[in-house]
Amino acid sequence: MSSHFYRKQVERRKEIRNVFGIFVNNNFAGGVILLLSSIFALIAANFDFLKGFHDFWDIKSSFTFGNFKLEMSLLYWVNDALMAIFFFVVGLEIKREMVVGQLSSFKRASLPILAAIGGMLVPSLIYSVFNIGTPSENGWGIPMATDIAFSLGVISLLGRTVPVSLKIFLTALAIVDDIGAIIVLALFYPSHEIHPEFLIYAGIIISILILFNRLNVNNISLYLIPGVILWYFVLQSGIHATVAGVILAMCIPSKSPINEVRFYVRSKFYLEKFKDKSHGEVDILANTEQLGLIHKLHSNIRKVNPMINRFEHKINPWVTFSIMPIFALANAGIEFSAMFEQGTINAVSKGIFFGLLFGKPVGITLFSFIACKLKIAELPGGIKWSHIFAVGIIAGIGFTMSIFIDSLAFTDTAIINEGKAAILITSIVAAITGLIVLRLLFGKAEPKVKYKKNQSL
Repeated sequence: MSSHFYRKQVERRKEIRNVFGIFVNNNFAGGVILLLSSIFALIAANFDFLKGFHDFWDIKSSFTFGNFKLEMSLLYWVNDALMAIFFFVVGLEIKREMVVGQLSSFKRASLPILAAIGGMLVPSLIYSVFNIGTPSENGWGIPMATDIAFSLGVISLLGRTVPVSLKIFLTALAIVDDIGAIIVLALFYPSHEIHPEFLIYAGIIISILILFNRLNVNNISLYLIPGVILWYFVLQSGIHATVAGVILAMCIPSKSPINEVRFYVRSKFYLEKFKDKSHGEVDILANTEQLGLIHKLHSNIRKVNPMINRFEHKINPWVTFSIMPIFALANAGIEFSAMFEQGTINAVSKGIFFGLLFGKPVGITLFSFIACKLKIAELPGGIKWSHIFAVGIIAGIGFTMSIFIDSLAFTDTAIINEGKAAILITSIVAAITGLIVLRLLFGKAEPKVKYKKNQSL
């Protein structure tokens, strides 16, 4: 009885660990935490007893090293420093897709690239129609963005009902969209006046990083230390500092220092020696020779794993479950009372709403259709045009990147807050609408067929 109970407890603990592991590694989990952080920021902004929460982000904080001192408010540390790490991870994802993923060849990349271009141009044009000649006309970049974490999290809610090819298409599209947003951010939304001398300094650091990449240098410190210096130079140059994260990511090596054959031969040699040195003993801690071989084997495994993979594996959870929620807490707070007092919907809200909710699916579907008609690209197997349009609706979830551009596009606090509110409302509408349309198109997933051990086929 006791042994049976013990086995059940062990099985339950394993099940809990597995569920937690799935939760942590799921895009949906990151989206949930991001959503909860945004909700708390909204509550804090609209209830007097939490007003001090948003005052917290105005506190000045400085970094001092000898005579060097860099001082910014906590809000700027979040938006300029922590978000540079977020963009670093985005850059790693882009580089991986360009090396071995959906963007590694023209044939595979043509459809998501052209679809993403349409999904950026049409929303931008729609926004401009509503806002040209107004104080909010500079926000045309806001509805261009797609939040990859939220969009993939939403589509994952439907599980196996959505074909894998459609999920891959959305992922590649969102990554190309990120590339476009980064270019727009660098060229059209500088943080202050451009200082060419700091751009020259940044260029020198980039040259050093490229040299390390060409030599396939495998020391993480030789990338991180110049990367921090690069961030400072880009910050001072006037271009938004987060661009430094993407540049650094592109310089991270994607090749292994040792090839497959050397890895296999060395590992086999170490394992054979490990077995020979055991002397029939069980306690490895007492065998110094075996411990040395374990360290060598670990080093061999580390070398065969490209640096780009190691960075993604270590940093991605921190970005998903720390940096993005902190960004939401610092930026998603909007006072709705001031908006309701106006009693009218301004041009910035109309531009963002119609740009994201209608411009995204129309642009993505239209440019995909043109690409296929011109034989530049072709639809994945089993995918229809209605599916592309539905994914386009989900791509209308702007959130993180849209809020980020909104905070850079305007100087008037009222317009910034109105833009954030429009982004939040439109993203929610896009998520719900996209889910409903996809569910209507695909229906419910068929249950997995389970066969008994002795069941004949």
